[in-house]
Amino acid sequence: MTQQAQPKAIYLDYQATTPTDPRVVETMLPYFNERFGNPHSVEHAYGWQAEEAVDAARADIAGLIGAQGREIIFTSGATESNNLAIKGAARFQREHFGKDHVVTVATEHKCVLESARALEREGFRVTFLPVDADGLVDLDRLKKALDQNTVLVSVMAANNEIGVIQPLAEIGALCHAQGVTFHTDAAQAFGKIPLDVDEMNIGLMSISGHKIYGPKGIGALYVRRRPRVRLTPLFDGGGQERGLRSGTVPVPLAVGLGKAAAIAREEMSAEAERLTGLRTRLVDGLRKKLEADGGTFEINGHPEERLPGNLNLRFAGVDGRAMIERLEERLALSSGSACSSAAVEPSYVLKALGLSEEEAAGSLRVGLGRTTTEAEVDAAVDALADTVRILRKDAKTASDAAE
Repeated sequence: MTQQAQPKAIYLDYQATTPTDPRVVETMLPYFNERFGNPHSVEHAYGWQAEEAVDAARADIAGLIGAQGREIIFTSGATESNNLAIKGAARFQREHFGKDHVVTVATEHKCVLESARALEREGFRVTFLPVDADGLVDLDRLKKALDQNTVLVSVMAANNEIGVIQPLAEIGALCHAQGVTFHTDAAQAFGKIPLDVDEMNIGLMSISGHKIYGPKGIGALYVRRRPRVRLTPLFDGGGQERGLRSGTVPVPLAVGLGKAAAIAREEMSAEAERLTGLRTRLVDGLRKKLEADGGTFEINGHPEERLPGNLNLRFAGVDGRAMIERLEERLALSSGSACSSAAVEPSYVLKALGLSEEEAAGSLRVGLGRTTTEAEVDAAVDALADTVRILRKDAKTASDAAE
């Protein structure tokens, strides 16, 4: 099988995945063949060396969210972390205290929604809260949804499609006042915006490696120790990771996630400012070019309360997938979540904002990241504007012909 040539299209899909930072790769390499010990082998130096590296990685991850290293549980990724957090907390509470109510939001990642539906099939009560037109959860509605049997509230920190950042501190305060565990899927937010588990009263937080320039196949779950959050494990094994996630920790991947977190901690503020500038440059440039032709676009989701590198754009009269097909040799972007890319129907996240199917179908996601340059943004503006003009002209021609 021949290796495919490197794509020439400008990469603008950083919410789907990120390239592994060369500094992360360099840090990982020795743990594949030189320092190859099993971190759970406590009888010899090879195991001690690996254990030390894993614990250092925990500390780096914890340091980014105001936690302690021993509160970090390694998993295969945010999907597993979300499953463990939601199912694990709910099952433990029902078994030991009889509580059976979970609250989440309609725009959550598919793995959160499917975990909640799996609990419904087990007899749990689940409340799926709507969002407003900007994609934000209504705090009054959330407060009213909580009752004496509510065990868990799960609200993602930042949406993977529209980039909207939820009011975590306010949500955490509501949960804390009611004695309810607050879980947040922070796969998109970790390492990109400030997070503090104490200030935000977060009991469980899901983390992904490949969203912050770390390796794929590794993630973490923050599990609060004081007051302690108790979970029922998803599967049985040797009792690794505080008995919550059995299996040998993949040392190179854990080290990589730790290094990615350490880099993010040092560079997050400056990078957020840079990406916000690039995002503004793209919006202003695209609007100027399209307004010259008498047209423009809309931004889906809150215009300010969003990830620095995210845009979700809606072009009236243009099909988003048709745009992506025409742009595939120039720009690599998507119409929504990579985990839902096989779905033909318009994004459920955009429909939850109140968009019609036509409006949702006319939208696409632009993700800017660490390697994005001003020149690439300018080239993207030209490519997007050219494509929108062509498709709108084709649509008008077809409409005139039909008349």
